[in-house]
Amino acid sequence: MSMEQQNRESQLVERVVTSFDNTPDPRLKELMQALTRHLHAFLQEVRLTEQEWQRAIEFLTAAGHITDDRRQEFILLSDVLGASMQTITLNHEAYRNATEATVFGPFFVEGSPEIELGGDIGAGASGQPCWVEGTVTDTHGNPVPHARIEVWEADEDGFYDVQYGDDRVSARGHLYSDGDGSYRFWGIAPTPYPIPHDGPVGRLLAATGRSPMRASHLHFMVQAEGFRTLVTHIFVRGDELLNRDSVFGVRDSLVMDFEPQLAGSPTPDGRDLGDRAWSQVRFDIVLAPAAAAHEEA
Repeated sequence: MSMEQQNRESQLVERVVTSFDNTPDPRLKELMQALTRHLHAFLQEVRLTEQEWQRAIEFLTAAGHITDDRRQEFILLSDVLGASMQTITLNHEAYRNATEATVFGPFFVEGSPEIELGGDIGAGASGQPCWVEGTVTDTHGNPVPHARIEVWEADEDGFYDVQYGDDRVSARGHLYSDGDGSYRFWGIAPTPYPIPHDGPVGRLLAATGRSPMRASHLHFMVQAEGFRTLVTHIFVRGDELLNRDSVFGVRDSLVMDFEPQLAGSPTPDGRDLGDRAWSQVRFDIVLAPAAAAHEEA
């Protein structure tokens, strides 16, 4: 590359970066100038062609068109690029023995039904019953009573309720930990499923030889006054997709033993499941204090 070409490119970068010098918000200024430098560095590194630039614009346009109040294609894109998990990692620094955070995912919905301790979030969703229990504590082992525990998951066929389009509400709910920090509920044994891959993100995965499959998991969001909100999953030990999760959400500390139980085996709460097999898992949740980001880990 000639010196004249290098000068033209570097001068353009500098002009664009400088254009944000008068941004009133210091943080916005930092973000925009850093984004400009990194974006131009990428363009220069790969020597992007005009045809490739046009295809990128078409890709982003398609992602916008398919996004609605039930589907967020840009979250999917962020997920499959690992940007979601990296953002989570940056913003939830390791703190003592606090439970690790993972991606939020695109299928959380506000206003889930409340269930009692020992209740069932399934609400008719297909799948094998699974008893989930554990405790919510702080990093010193003290119980956290009345923590709000939000849970949601896909059914046996790999679909969340919002993907059916018929206004059903199933396989999701919230409950509160007991006075001793304990919690328990019936859910569905997690199974692998693909992220939505009928849109531009799916075409990107296919073009790059990547699978859309997610490892089997159950979502949690745990909130309590004075503590950092925890968004996480638990995963099924032995799942062959643990090392190939399409959104990079698996953390070793969140892989749990889901213990299979034969049909007719006594259930923890005496529930009669008839001739149905079931499983059970224990997940003890440890919350970091709200000020954890400002304290020494």
